[in-house]
Amino acid sequence: MGVFCCSLLACQKPSEEKNNETVIEESIPSRPLAKFEPKDGVLLFVGQELEAVGGLEKYNDGYLDHFDRPAGWTTYSNINPGENSFGRTQEGLDGLWETHDWGDNDYNAILQHNDPDYKNMALAIGLQFVHHEEKVADGTHDAYIDKLGDFLISLGKRPVFLRIAYEFDGDPWNHYDRKSTIKAYRRIVDRLRAKGVNNTAYVWQSVGFISGQEQLEGWYPGDDYVDWCGVSFFNRWKEIEMFEFARKKGKPVFIAEASPTISDYFGKLYGVTKETQLGNPVQAQEAWEKWFVPFFDTIDENDDVVKAVHYINCHWDSHPMWFQNPTFSKIDARLHLSDSISKRWRERTGTSKFIKSSPELYDMLYNNQ
Repeated sequence: MGVFCCSLLACQKPSEEKNNETVIEESIPSRPLAKFEPKDGVLLFVGQELEAVGGLEKYNDGYLDHFDRPAGWTTYSNINPGENSFGRTQEGLDGLWETHDWGDNDYNAILQHNDPDYKNMALAIGLQFVHHEEKVADGTHDAYIDKLGDFLISLGKRPVFLRIAYEFDGDPWNHYDRKSTIKAYRRIVDRLRAKGVNNTAYVWQSVGFISGQEQLEGWYPGDDYVDWCGVSFFNRWKEIEMFEFARKKGKPVFIAEASPTISDYFGKLYGVTKETQLGNPVQAQEAWEKWFVPFFDTIDENDDVVKAVHYINCHWDSHPMWFQNPTFSKIDARLHLSDSISKRWRERTGTSKFIKSSPELYDMLYNNQ
């Protein structure tokens, strides 16, 4: 695992004669499929809080209420008991069994799991433990890992993509300690496997624009601990090096966070983005040209590794967590607010390339293991 199974010469297509010149075409090296990796196509996920995803009695103006059901949805939780988050003291594993709001609106994964509108959908969980990586690594927080294992097992056959310490290199907002985080990541995987969790693929997610190849290698937990490489896709998407890294490791890529953000003149230095309200026709058109088109182009240009994507359908600027955030403080990314964006989104994601919810989804993902 983690290396290409053929040499460059072995992977070359037969030569062709063109204008009396011999041309050798190279094909993409084959590699084993990762856990829950589709052989063909891209899994479409949508998130991230209850309001954004919708499909529920109380939360009924989200993605599921306006578009075809995607292959999966995304939620978030934590192992950072005692930490304060916008007026809430976290308990650890918040938002899995009960409705909790830590400044980013309501989360409740089991509510979604039990609702028929979420049938035949995979689940992606972003799990953070900022300030607690040492306690996770040394076993102090094993009870939380075990309880997380109980939750995952309770989901039955539903495929889960667990993004452990997502955006691990996201300093200053995450500022994880590298060595402790690697140990914590491995401990979580080892303990969940020992508990018998078999419906979960483990995703190792970088911010994207921060780390180069050497830095990514320095954060890497190892091939045996990483099923998928992950990356975020926001305003500095041109600087992503994860696609190249994933190819070297023989892993698929999950674009695990993506939402329309366009850098202004201070985007490079301070992360500041332009106001982007998809309900504003002028701003929606600019977002389509400067973010959505590059997003879909990136998927197409890296289709050998990009096998899952997650669109964050969020009313960012209505949530206290993002009021002072330079990237998201002026963003409303809800697709249904724009007829033109909605139409083009349906056209692009309506092709056979994008995998959505279906009665065959689970069998397809498990059969590809």
